[in-house]
Amino acid sequence: MYDDGEGPGEAAARLTGRTATEERPMSGALTEVTLDDGRAVMVKRADSPEEARAEAAGLRWLAGAEAVRVPAVHGQDGGLLVTDLVARGRPNREAALDLGRALAGLHLAGAPAFGSAPPGGPRDAYIGRAPMRNVEGADWPEWYAEHRVLPYLRRAVDDGTVTAGEAPVIERLCERLPELAGPAEPPARLHGDLWNGNVLWGADGYAWLIDPAAHGGHRETDLAMLHLFGCPHLDEVLRGYERTAPLADGWADRVGLHQLFPLLVHAVLFGRGYAEQALSTAKAALER
Repeated sequence: MYDDGEGPGEAAARLTGRTATEERPMSGALTEVTLDDGRAVMVKRADSPEEARAEAAGLRWLAGAEAVRVPAVHGQDGGLLVTDLVARGRPNREAALDLGRALAGLHLAGAPAFGSAPPGGPRDAYIGRAPMRNVEGADWPEWYAEHRVLPYLRRAVDDGTVTAGEAPVIERLCERLPELAGPAEPPARLHGDLWNGNVLWGADGYAWLIDPAAHGGHRETDLAMLHLFGCPHLDEVLRGYERTAPLADGWADRVGLHQLFPLLVHAVLFGRGYAEQALSTAKAALER
């Protein structure tokens, strides 16, 4: 974790212009800080200044779509990021329906190209703690293979998490992406790391999104990640989404294609279990 010597309370005070009155550690990286006006903010200490800058830029880009709810960014300096604190509630069907509508609005806000970084965000960004390069491309199948799937496959092979004999199944899937990817779509503005842990069900009755790996991509990728790790009331999320921006025919058959990227990221970060899941997902997609 990046450490520039400044404490969470000091950072919160400097970046909000208020006095910090209380600090409450939430985890190794997160600290809740109460300000003298009664508000609470979250101070996150990233692993590097680039990681903090990427997250701040991503949150601002998502907020700029005026569709999804994200914590307001008070400031980022070095490895420290200060945002509003989201008061936690419980998931419910109406909030899930609203989340689906909001995600559709976010995606429709668009991006300049596949792989576009948020304005002010670095080209060398992150998804979780894994490096993620934002390289622009005009053709989704080619871009997705070259900049989202194959870099993590190569690293998994180098690490021994995927064997050299297993890698060709994923390489074959990449070769067939043009015929498997479905109708061409314009670049969508993605959250980019939309697993359930990055959806906060707020006390205000709405869903809030945190920790983005925002970039221009295919809108089905965000939805596939919600499927991958589960999401409360996912049927309602999808219902709200389709009412606002109907998905292309056959989208459910393409979920595995879009899950390959996060599965390989997890294989790199967490090991063999996710590699096996990525391989079985690729095999199933090739058999369709």
